[in-house]
Amino acid sequence: MTTTLRIEHTVPDFESWKTMFDNDPLRREASGVRRYRILRAVDDPRYVMIDMEFDTRAEAEALLANLRTLWAGPAAAVSSNQRARVTDIVETREY
Repeated sequence: MTTTLRIEHTVPDFESWKTMFDNDPLRREASGVRRYRILRAVDDPRYVMIDMEFDTRAEAEALLANLRTLWAGPAAAVSSNQRARVTDIVETREY
C-alpha cells in the first residue's frame, strides 16, 4: 500500500515558493519520497497542493514533522495557511 502526504497552502508568489521547493531543503528522495505531484487550484493559482508518495507511513510522518519545522522557519516567507495529512491510498482506477 502506498502512503501519501497531502500538503495544501497558499503562496503569495508561486515562483518564489517553487524556487524553495526546487532547492529541496527536506531532501525528498533521501526522505523516502518516491514521486510527487504539484497541483494549483484553477480558481486561485496561489493555492498549491502537493502529493508526495512514500512506501511507508513512518517515512511520510517523519517528513511531515520536518516540514512543520520548515514552515515555522524559512518557509513562512513563501507560504501560509499550511495544512498537511498523511493518507493511505485505498483505491486507484484508470479509465
